[in-house]
Amino acid sequence: MERGMTLQGRVALVTGAGQGVGEGIAHSLHREGASVVIAEFDAESGQRCAEALPGSRFVQTDVRQREQVEHAVADTLAAHGRLDILVNNAYPSGTPPARLENRTDSDFNRALEGGFMAPWWAMQAAFPAMRDNGWGRIINLASLNGVNAHPYTAEYNAAKEALRALSRTAAREWARYGICVNILCPAARTPAYDLFVKHSPENASLVLQQNPMGRMGDPVDDIGGVAVFLASDAAQYLTGNTLFADGGSHLNGVNWEPPVA
Repeated sequence: MERGMTLQGRVALVTGAGQGVGEGIAHSLHREGASVVIAEFDAESGQRCAEALPGSRFVQTDVRQREQVEHAVADTLAAHGRLDILVNNAYPSGTPPARLENRTDSDFNRALEGGFMAPWWAMQAAFPAMRDNGWGRIINLASLNGVNAHPYTAEYNAAKEALRALSRTAAREWARYGICVNILCPAARTPAYDLFVKHSPENASLVLQQNPMGRMGDPVDDIGGVAVFLASDAAQYLTGNTLFADGGSHLNGVNWEPPVA
């Protein structure tokens, strides 16, 4: 395969691809020629995404269940005989904002299970196929919230920063096998963001004010485009990095706080 952005002949598994950033990445990978497997908990949105991408597959997956994550990887390998690109995007619905001293063990356990353990299970399951093929791309979705210690979302921040540490370690250990592991921190207009705008218009305005480009990214063209690059041969010398596809928001930190009791 010639070096470049084409993904012809590649097979990608994207978790949480039923909507938002995951759906945008799935569309972008498919547009560049990859065969895409959509691992999504919500059957309706997952099937809808699969139907919009000819040749793709939908595997209903609750990423909080290890056996279901492993099944999604096994299904991909059974259908295509290979797995080249793994995108860990899924994150189960979180808990409401709360002060750190009021957080419970269950808050952290839920966040770590879906935001850290689930990607690890997928990485561990995908590793043998990537190792044996001598080529692999793993893209783990993290967050500016964790990088900049956003207040009142401690459990989410901890899970995402743990995932960044895991990703860098995997990048170091698995580079010898031709596997590149990178972290993508997006800022995108998604259904969740639209709800945020509806319920917290003042905070939503502050979010845009910290963005030098003055807009949230498009899941397909802005976020998916970066994912395509990371998944391609063009990124063969890039591993262990955190890329911010956020219109420059990371330059300004976090200048708003969610309301808490």
